[in-house]
Amino acid sequence: MKPIVHLRTLYDVQQLLKRFDVFVYVGKRLWDIELMALEIDNLYQAGVIDRDLFLQAKLVLKREHRNEQKMAKERKKLYGSKE
Repeated sequence: MKPIVHLRTLYDVQQLLKRFDVFVYVGKRLWDIELMALEIDNLYQAGVIDRDLFLQAKLVLKREHRNEQKMAKERKKLYGSKE
């Protein structure tokens, strides 16, 4: 298994989870991000990933979550949708 050096995107986090046979698809991107954060927490608590990788993943997920919330708010303002 090739070591992971840097996690920069949500795709990188998905690939990390995939290495441990964790596949996340709930159907709504925001929910997917939240579930991935829980899975990363579980992997770290189990001692499967190191602190550096854990922090990188959490930072990516936090950024993506914040961006997704911002986009949802803008969509709601523009279109009046409930997403």
